[in-house]
Amino acid sequence: MSTHQQAFEGRPLDRPSEDIEDQGLAFDIGTLLSRRRMLAGIGIGAGSAALVACGVKGEGASASATSSAAATTTSAAAPNDLSGQVLEEMNSETAGPYPGDGSNGPDVLDESGVERRDLTTSVDGNGSVSGVPMTLTMNLVDINNDNQPLSKAAVYVWHCDAEGRYSMYSDGVTDQTRLRGVQVTDANGQVTFDSIIPGCYTGRWPHIHFEVFTSIDDITDATNAVLTSQIVVPEDTVTEPYKLSEYDGSANNLSQITLDTDNVFSDGWEQGGFNRWSQHQVLGPMVAAL
Repeated sequence: MSTHQQAFEGRPLDRPSEDIEDQGLAFDIGTLLSRRRMLAGIGIGAGSAALVACGVKGEGASASATSSAAATTTSAAAPNDLSGQVLEEMNSETAGPYPGDGSNGPDVLDESGVERRDLTTSVDGNGSVSGVPMTLTMNLVDINNDNQPLSKAAVYVWHCDAEGRYSMYSDGVTDQTRLRGVQVTDANGQVTFDSIIPGCYTGRWPHIHFEVFTSIDDITDATNAVLTSQIVVPEDTVTEPYKLSEYDGSANNLSQITLDTDNVFSDGWEQGGFNRWSQHQVLGPMVAAL
């Protein structure tokens, strides 16, 4: 008969019969270190995305967004520029109802080919998606080692299509796995995804979901994720794309919501110490410690 060992954030419990807070000092220290080991800088752009400043420019539309906040701008190609800076960790956020990681139904992370840069088709290469092209770059660094790049971590990204539908869940795309994929950080601690600007559906601000795992071997179990959170897509980034027919309904949905009324981003999005969006990865230092 097989047994299942209880775990917390992918780590076996030293005292499985006791609560998390009663696991002991050694377990507490291990949890703290695992959460604070890495931090991620995120940029959204076309071609060469920036680490801190955000920019989007897509075919068929003229859309751009740059940071005017008082924040340090750093190139995504030079993550070592973060050394010496005091960076703040990012809060975890819900994975939402459509994670596709096995925690709520279907699991794309078990599929061959999920490790990829281009998210515009299903994992098997079928089911291409329409929308304004977007490049998403993330840099992971070790905040306990002067913000040096952290390699070999796995980042799983997913978001809705231009119509606000999530592959594997929404009507019409349940047999698709597009706009989902995993990348492993390189020697610079960097991953890059080619995708499309997500649409805006009723009740939510435009956003991108992601999970971080310490290695590619950990992705087949969603409980191994050391960070689950969401990225805000700036309003200036989506204004022009949402005028296109592919994004029918997005402009109207966006007009009915703000970051203050969004059920995820309204929980303290002015915190972070750099600018109002830093907690949820929009502009400014955009950092997230694990």
